[in-house]
Parts: sequence; structure tokens; C-alpha cells
Amino acid sequence: MRDKTQPNSAVAGDGLIRAGALVFFVGAAATLVTVAPLLLDTTPFPTYMFGLSMLMGVGFLIAGAGVFRSIASGRRQARGDS
Repeated sequence: MRDKTQPNSAVAGDGLIRAGALVFFVGAAATLVTVAPLLLDTTPFPTYMFGLSMLMGVGFLIAGAGVFRSIASGRRQARGDS
């Protein structure tokens, strides 16, 4: 089995994991931008910036769905189903 699997082969959930990581990092950047004025004692950003901070959780969920999809694909492949 090991000799048939390529080390850089794409699995079913790889795209979701990459997209989730991207959304997570956008949310992390928005969180840093949102929190910075509170720590620097300047005027805070508008409320929608706090909404953009929620992208961290959304990205985490997307990446988690990708992990579960790749697990399911691996199980199907191990059972011999295609």
C-alpha cells in the first residue's frame, strides 16, 4: 500500500484545509487590527471590524471540515471502495 501512495498526492479535503487556513489568517489579521487601537488608546475601529474577527472561527470550521473529509476519503480508500 505504501509504495502506491505518492508523497505529494492531493487528498479530498486538501482544498478545504487550505481555504480554511487562508480565512483563519485573514480573521487573525482582522483581530490584531481591531485590538491594536484598544491597546494603543486610540479611537476604536467600526463594529464591522469585530465581525471580521469572527472569520477566525469560520476558517477553523472550514479547515476542520476538510480534515474530516480527508479522513473519510482515507477510510474509503482503506476499505477498497472508490
